[in-house]
Amino acid sequence: MSLDQPQDFVKHQTPTRDAFLGGRLIVSQPRHGFRAGLDSVLLGAAVAPGSPWLLDLGCGVGTAGLVAMSHWPDMVATLADRDKDILALTRDNAAANGFSARTTVLAVDVTAKGAERHAAGLAENAYASVIANPPFFDAGAGTLAGEGGRAGARHMDPATLDLWIKTAAGCATPGGEVIFVYPVESLSPLLAGFTQRFGAVTVLPLTPRPGQAVTRVLVRAIKGSRAPLTMLASRALHGDEGRGFLPEFDAIFRGEARLVW
Repeated sequence: MSLDQPQDFVKHQTPTRDAFLGGRLIVSQPRHGFRAGLDSVLLGAAVAPGSPWLLDLGCGVGTAGLVAMSHWPDMVATLADRDKDILALTRDNAAANGFSARTTVLAVDVTAKGAERHAAGLAENAYASVIANPPFFDAGAGTLAGEGGRAGARHMDPATLDLWIKTAAGCATPGGEVIFVYPVESLSPLLAGFTQRFGAVTVLPLTPRPGQAVTRVLVRAIKGSRAPLTMLASRALHGDEGRGFLPEFDAIFRGEARLVW
């Protein structure tokens, strides 16, 4: 549901105001380029119950972190992104949804060296849950996001993706969880980075409809665990026909349930 209202924006765009979680969460985001959607909602809803400290790496306008905070009223979140212009909207979104007191917004490059990340305020071994929806190139769409910096970032090679995983590992607390959502085409380097650094790696494949090929995966791991990898059965978002979501995901997208996996 779109709630467009004209606002000034440093990139001379008019942001859209979009409703998530059945209208409980209203997010302003650029009209063009990367836009938060279902992946962000699933990522935020996938966080463990009662997790006290959350870090959203590459947060964009903050949607996934705000979804998580909507589910857990005691959660404190750090939303980190390298795009300072986007972070202006991130701060506005936290304030507009009543989360300012529980939110820290950091301008930091996820792939920067540790000393640079620390100087920007990103702490080591500090977050019980670390989530990320790393940017990627959508070959099916044929184009990149409109913003130059974001477009460059969407060419995510395996080495750069591994830097995201490395940063997540450094920021998570011992015993903390790390959760990524990503296209299935990049599952191989994603799993390589996760299994190198974590245990209890769990993969949830997502498919548009029953019997169709998997398009997205959620991958969760526990820092310091030695438990083996688990590949869950795939879950379909829609039924065989129609545009409606199956009950499990309909409840998640309405904000009535979290993702249990």
